[in-house]
Amino acid sequence: MLAIAVASTALLVGCATTSSGAVNTMAPGMSMPGTSASPIPQSSSADTAEAGPSAASQMICGTETRDNITRALALAAPPHSVDSWITRQYTCTYHLTDGEFVISVQESSDAASARSYFDTMQGNLAPVQPIEGLANLGLPAYETTGGVVVFLKDNMTLQVDARKLTEKVGPHGVTRTAFSYQVATAILGCWTEH
Repeated sequence: MLAIAVASTALLVGCATTSSGAVNTMAPGMSMPGTSASPIPQSSSADTAEAGPSAASQMICGTETRDNITRALALAAPPHSVDSWITRQYTCTYHLTDGEFVISVQESSDAASARSYFDTMQGNLAPVQPIEGLANLGLPAYETTGGVVVFLKDNMTLQVDARKLTEKVGPHGVTRTAFSYQVATAILGCWTEH
């Protein structure tokens, strides 16, 4: 599975591209490629949480992710998506022919709270398998055989959920879990790059 996921991840490219010709900018606390990565900015007040999701969270419903899904599944057109921001969780639901594909980011107030949320989710999704070695990108991560992949980065928990898709997806017939992994690692690559 890992070989398929890694090979297919090459299809998922492009971070922070814009269609307006605008200059790309970085959010505070993010780093340029080739420099040491700094933590994703953490929100610590209720006012910030009510203001909306961070730029990093918004990537899950952005052009890059939509285009990556379109390419990976060889879709004729980008999928329709609906997003929401509720209780510090940004969710993007992609409506695909084969079912709903859901990506969410829980923005916790700090790294310890994020770890607690990550661990609670792990118990709720059990049984899970840890994603180990190079495949976890140096981050705490786990997956289910049913199509869910979860990564923890700083104060953010990324969950990619393909459970409502068919058992095999895309032109290469990858498993739901492999597809979730492809999308998750592309998003995390953008989080690290910017």
